[in-house]
Order: sequence, then C-alpha cells, then structure tokens
Amino acid sequence: MLIHLHMAKRATTIQEQIALLKSRGMSIPDEHKAEEVLLDIGFYRLGFYSFPFEKSFPNLNNRSHKYKPNTSFTDVLDLYYFDYDLRKILTYYLNRIEVNLRTFITYTVSNHYKESPTWFVDSSVMKSNYIADFEEKVYKTIRENPVIKRHHNKYINDRFAPAWKTIEFMTLGNLCSLFNNLKDEQLKISIARHYQCGLGVFINYMETIRVIRNSCAHGSCIYNISLAKAVRSSRHVPITEDTRHNIRGVISVVRYILGIVSANRQNDMNREISDLLNKPRSQFASQIIQQCTGFNAK
Repeated sequence: MLIHLHMAKRATTIQEQIALLKSRGMSIPDEHKAEEVLLDIGFYRLGFYSFPFEKSFPNLNNRSHKYKPNTSFTDVLDLYYFDYDLRKILTYYLNRIEVNLRTFITYTVSNHYKESPTWFVDSSVMKSNYIADFEEKVYKTIRENPVIKRHHNKYINDRFAPAWKTIEFMTLGNLCSLFNNLKDEQLKISIARHYQCGLGVFINYMETIRVIRNSCAHGSCIYNISLAKAVRSSRHVPITEDTRHNIRGVISVVRYILGIVSANRQNDMNREISDLLNKPRSQFASQIIQQCTGFNAK
C-alpha cells in the first residue's frame, strides 16, 4: 500500500525566503545583500534575531510572523552583529577565566594531596559516584589526546595520567563536576575564598560561566539568553530580580571573576563592551538590545 506523507514544511530557495520576509512586512532595500546574508547565516538562524521585531514578540504561541511597522532587514542584521560581537568579546575573556580556574583548582588540590598524583580517582578525596563514572564518562575522551597517549606509552603501568596532565584536558563542565565532587568541604571553601566568594556563590558562578562559555563556543544566541539557574546575588555582584536570568547578570559574573584574575583584563572587557554598546546601529535595533539585555545601546 502506498502511503503519502504530508509535509507541513518544505525547503525554500533564497528568493522564496526574501519574498516571505517581504510578505510579512520586512523592508529589504538591498536584495543582493540579503541573498548574501541568507546564504551565510541561514534563514532559520536569522529568525532568532528577527523574532524581537515581530508584532507578537515575546509571545512564542500563536505567532503571526508579521513584523512591526518600519522593520528593515538592516535592523535584524544590526541585532545579529551585536550578538556576534558580544559573543566574540566574551569568548576571549572566558578563555582567560577557564584557564585560571583550571590552574588554581589543580594546583591547590594537588598540593593538598601531594602523595596522591591521581587524586581525582582517590576514594579518600573524591565522592564514590564520581570515581565510578570517571574512566568511562571523562577519561575515555581525555585518553585520546596525543599528550595523554604519550604519557601512557611511556608509563605503561599508569591507569591514569597525573592530575596536572589530566585536568588540563578536561572541559569546563568536567572541571565543575570535579570541584563539586571533592569530599573536603573546607578545601572547597578555601578555593572559593581565593575568588572572594562563599562556596555556594562560587559554585553558582562556575555554573554560570560554564553555560555562557558553552553558548559562545557553539555560536548560540546570547543577547536573549535565559539561564535555567539564576545568578546568585552577592556582596561583590549585586543582582536584581530582572537580571538574574539574563545576559546582564551573566556579564556581571564574568566581569567580577575576571577582575580577580586580572584587573587589567577586566578594564579591557569593560571598555570593549562599552564600545560595542555605543557602536552606531539603527534606533530600532538599539531599542531591542535595551529591551532584551537591559543595557543602554545607541
């Protein structure tokens, strides 16, 4: 029996995509440029940036896909490039933070347990569930790194490379899990104090940094990010109710931890973000940026 599948959607050409945007009320003054952009960014991805210009925004249900009066393709591009540039700025400084966190945690714990070079699988140091899953869920990938392969080729009886080698190749998510599964609460508190945080706040900040770092690394939209776990307010980073889940709260955390790492780099980031916010763009796009981020943008 022949079965016909009804497809609710179908692929569209660039010309059809431009026609669709125009039919929804978007002005496209330079169609050649629009073709170039759509081939570069993609129609679906561009939708994450055109959505705030829709009449139904921020309601995701019962969307008409009709744009607000005077919406231009240029407005959407301005928002896209704001997000792109903000992601580029944060990526650079998040890398500095990630390296610092990895280095300080490795140094502190390794010197605390000098006689246990593979303390990350030591039952007196780490929680049992972490150790049980470590080899399959974490080390299996790390072991494929050429540096770790060379270690095992040289030291054939080592089940694991020492902490200062192994942790160097952990993801930030791995590092957060490693820290959280340390048994010694006082040791964790001492590490948090280095960053002038209480333990609960430090764990929250590490998680916030992990989320924004991964979002940046995967090219996700960040101008309208909504954190599942709210940023915790602290003496050094006072967070208001309206910024606990959004990019402004995230940047407050990044700015603070970066300041612990390097005051000069903190100043650099502040200047770059200020320059980005003051970059010329359409008034409509500036309004959307302010609405979604809480930052004043020109």
